[in-house]
Amino acid sequence: MITPATLRSSQLPASILLADPVDSMSEEDGVGLILFPGDGDTSSPDVAWSYTGFAAFRRRLAQAEGFPLSAMRGFGGKRPWSDVSTTLEPLLDHPDDGAGALSATQCAAILPRLETIISQWQEEVGGPLLQQHIDDARRLTVVLRLCIEKDVELHFL
Repeated sequence: MITPATLRSSQLPASILLADPVDSMSEEDGVGLILFPGDGDTSSPDVAWSYTGFAAFRRRLAQAEGFPLSAMRGFGGKRPWSDVSTTLEPLLDHPDDGAGALSATQCAAILPRLETIISQWQEEVGGPLLQQHIDDARRLTVVLRLCIEKDVELHFL
């Protein structure tokens, strides 16, 4: 099975993201996307989602910012990103296919807003999916802090 550490250390193409195709694991259970600091240390913390899980996480973030992600350009809608004001835009509008990275400066802008959203989510009544989003957001804050402290980019693989 391909793990996040394996992907990071070997820099496999983003298309090779799941376990052996004969494995009974579904895409939802597999790793589709990994966000990690570009510090060259494969033992650094990272956060991983299936593509479906990352899409749901970003939809909830956009909802917290007051707009439906599905209305935005690149997500099925026509609304330009210039119509919304959020420090989360670099994360929300980033391709999830492993292209590009976010700068340490962008990470520093995202972090405080993400921490505020986590606090808001903790006050909500919700089920397991909300708790998963809170846990994922907390892991992401750890990775963002590391990117800021080491002044390295946040990579998407």
